[in-house]
Amino acid sequence: MAASCLVLLALCLLLPLLLLGGWKRWRRGRAARHVVAVVLGDVGRSPRMQYHALSLAMHGFSVTLLGFCNSKPHDELLQNNRIQIVGLTELQSLAVGPRVFQYGVKVVLQAMYLLWKLMWREPGAYIFLQNPPGLPSIAVCWFVGCLCGSKLVIDWHNYGYSIMGLVHGPNHPLVLLAKWYEKFFGRLSHLNLCVTNAMREDLADNWHIRAVTVYDKPASFFKETPLDLQHRLFMKLGSMHSPFRARSEPEDPVTERSAFTERDAGSGLVTRLRERPALLVSSTSWTEDEDFSILLAALEKLFLFLNTEFEQLTLDGHNLPSLVCVITGKGPLREYYSRLIHQKHFQHIQVCTPWLEAEDYPLLLGSADLGVCLHTSSSGLDLPMKVVDMFGCCLPVCAVNFKCLHELVKHEENGLVFEDSEELAAQLQMLFSNFPDPAGKLNQFRKNLRESQQLRWDESWVQTVLPLVMDT
Repeated sequence: MAASCLVLLALCLLLPLLLLGGWKRWRRGRAARHVVAVVLGDVGRSPRMQYHALSLAMHGFSVTLLGFCNSKPHDELLQNNRIQIVGLTELQSLAVGPRVFQYGVKVVLQAMYLLWKLMWREPGAYIFLQNPPGLPSIAVCWFVGCLCGSKLVIDWHNYGYSIMGLVHGPNHPLVLLAKWYEKFFGRLSHLNLCVTNAMREDLADNWHIRAVTVYDKPASFFKETPLDLQHRLFMKLGSMHSPFRARSEPEDPVTERSAFTERDAGSGLVTRLRERPALLVSSTSWTEDEDFSILLAALEKLFLFLNTEFEQLTLDGHNLPSLVCVITGKGPLREYYSRLIHQKHFQHIQVCTPWLEAEDYPLLLGSADLGVCLHTSSSGLDLPMKVVDMFGCCLPVCAVNFKCLHELVKHEENGLVFEDSEELAAQLQMLFSNFPDPAGKLNQFRKNLRESQQLRWDESWVQTVLPLVMDT
């Protein structure tokens, strides 16, 4: 505890020097066409902030993007000479004292560290901030904006206090303090963006914050994957994950085969295997607002159905396929669910949990047969970006129901909505019956998605965000 007090004292003594150094930079003036973007999280797992940076760069702004560099961002971001990524160090909590004290010290140190990093950057006309996480970044970015004349733009993805409430309970003192903080400092921003109309109304009614709805939209690289690229992806993933490997050897030894496709060595032609398994994909950040026990329970019910009635179903002409279920993502609960998955012994269902490179994730979605979303939203006011990406790839989705899901998923039009594991299991059984069936529901949903002519991120951003940053 004494050591932590010394660290705090040292930082307090250094603060005037940091301010002086930053002030000398700011005296030179802020650049009108420069934007500082901040996410107190992993840049590689913050696609919306990556898209903001790319859109700003596309329209003549230079961008400094600050965040943790735990995973690789999209190549477009790395190769853009108008965008500079500045890595932040994720500070760890102290291992001494009560948990509230540990958390408080971490927040103070994180605030001073972020302040120092921002002060030694070129000041911008705007500071774009992702929230959550907003503690302590909203207050720090507002303070920096006051010093250098930058306008603070908060992009509300959710409420940070509601996520804390999943762990500590909604009435915990820390959660109530976080809610007050978010509400107080959120009102000090110049512009506010949010992800749903429901959140826009909630911000206006309960927090007196005016926001503009900027729906998540798929980037241009989320699209259906050509068959030759599907094969290449399956072969690549097969070198690391057995569910992607061929179930049997081809008659011609030079033919290249995966679990789903094969490529003729002579002509190079790629074809789908006649008896291929169905490919189900789900993406997650492995947090408390996604209950993957629902999917595991549904797969268990489907497994029992397949295992006990597989022969009967085949004879009756329903022909349910075997299933490969891919759950991709990183997060705190990944190990917990991985242990649960390994305890299952499915005969006709294979489950794997890879972490994909940024460029492979759109290819996988564009190769899959069905997406599943278990995001329920801690506030009930945000929408799952993974479904947006799936729709960009014309991939039908089964999604668990919550308050504002109807703003994205249209039941029986671009997918299905379920309430529990039993309903999901019934939907999987129905959708995969007679797979692959050209006249089935899956193909009808995919056709509807192709015909919907969805706006892409760039088109939507030009209509909603660009006028705001140009006018102000």
